[in-house]
This record gives sequence, C-alpha cells and structure tokens, in this order.
Amino acid sequence: MPKNILITGASSGFGRDTAQTLARAGHRVFASMRDSAGRNQPHADTLRAGGLHVIELDVTDDASVERGVALVLQNAGRLDVLINNAGIGSAGVSEAFTTRQVQALFDVNVFGIQRTLRAVLPAFRKQGEGLVVNIGSILGRVTFPFFGLYGASKFAIEALTDSYRYELSTLGIDVVLVQPSHYPTNIFVSAQWPADAARAPGYGEAGAIPDKMVQTLMALFASDHAPNPHDVADAIVQLVEQANGTRPARWVVGQSFGADAVNAQAASVQAQALESLGLAYLAETKRRSATA
Repeated sequence: MPKNILITGASSGFGRDTAQTLARAGHRVFASMRDSAGRNQPHADTLRAGGLHVIELDVTDDASVERGVALVLQNAGRLDVLINNAGIGSAGVSEAFTTRQVQALFDVNVFGIQRTLRAVLPAFRKQGEGLVVNIGSILGRVTFPFFGLYGASKFAIEALTDSYRYELSTLGIDVVLVQPSHYPTNIFVSAQWPADAARAPGYGEAGAIPDKMVQTLMALFASDHAPNPHDVADAIVQLVEQANGTRPARWVVGQSFGADAVNAQAASVQAQALESLGLAYLAETKRRSATA
C-alpha cells in the first residue's frame, strides 16, 4: 500500500537516492532540503521532474521544521513515514575542531532529529501508527580514530533511537535505526575539516593519518570494488514496506566492522536493563534480530 513519506536531507547522497527509489516503488515522497530555491534548486528541480514533492526544511531551525511538516500534513492529509537522513560528516584530529564546529555537527546530526520527531510525532500518535527511520552509522557502534566527533554524534543517535523506540512501542509507532558502512557519497565533499589545523602538527606522524585514511577511501570508491550506495535505499524501502511490529530495531548495511556483533550484545544488555526496571513490556514487540 502506498505511503506518504517525509525524508530529510534529500538533495544528494543517500537521501536523494532513497527518495527517488521510494517514489519509483509507488510511494508519495516529500523530499526535504534547505535552500531549495537557491543553491539546491537544481536538485529540487530534478526531484520534482521525477514526480516527488520538494519541501523547504532546515533541520537546524525549529520554525523551518514545523512549517515543513505542517505543509506535508496539509498537502497529504497524513504522514506514514519519517526518514531522518540529514547529516554532515567530520574527519580529522579531534583536538583541532573548535567547539563551534562540534556544536554545528550535533545541531544537524542529533538535534535535527529531535526537532523533526517533535514536529511529526503528534500526528503519528493521533493516527495510532507510523514509522521513524533514523540514519545512523556503524561509527555509532565502532570507533575509528580521527572520526570520533562524527562517531560521537552517531553514538548519540543510538541512545536517542532506543529510547524513542521503547517510549513509542505501545502506541503503534515503529522506530528503526539504519547503520550504513562506508559508501561513495558526497559526505566528504560537505564534511567538516578542522578549523584549527595548526594543532595537527603537534601529533607528529599521527597527524597525517586522517588524510591518508580519506585518500584510501577515495581510492576504494573510485575502484571496481566500490560498495554500492544504493544498498541503503534498498534497505529503507524494505523497512517501509514491512508490517508494523515486524521491523528490526537496527539494520547494518555494508561492511559492519563488528557493529553487528556490538548490536547483538547491546540488545541482550538492554533487555536485562529493561527487565530490572520492570519495563520489559516496552520491548516485547522488538525482540527481533539486531540486524535484518
């Protein structure tokens, strides 16, 4: 059955591919982005030409999020799925990032999800069903040196997603976390790099590691062995089309680097924690595999 779907950060990368894939699957997709009449207008025009609805929505602005969600509800009558995809990357010596940079990173990757959830959940609760898909990362489970600040934002999404899933479990609302691995998208083009680069030389040879890691990834992405970023869109389409209450809590997409093992162990620990709190019933419909 076709669903009304709102996806954030749909101008490029996973977001754009997922929006277009969902639309081809017959769903009514509201692809949101900021500056849709400015620098992102070419992307907006392409999506509109493909039959998608483009919504102006900046996840770092409360009023923009509320206006965007209200416009979707006004046009569609109801919303079935929220996909929190908007995000920015970050790579480099952690000390060399300023506090302002880290605040900006969390404002998009973490606070942006909270903003969209606050805007959408009243409608989901009123209709007694809905699906939230948060796009995390394997780096929310496994830490890579020099990607720690980005990973910290994705670790935060792990806790946020779990808590919302428990809190909404009795209301007919599913909350799922997708954990992509490394894929060739434009994340490094728009990623944060240290603003205080003068600190990196103090790390000696280790200070050159971030550039080497990125160069290695770029070489992989340009090779015949590059992972296919469409894997993520395919996984999200499958989640959208599953029945409520049957979806996994998490889905690792691509090379896991052990994130799947952490997921399995964390699920066991979480179950015990809820049991000790007398709240095991909040997870009863979620006792499924940590990966699909």
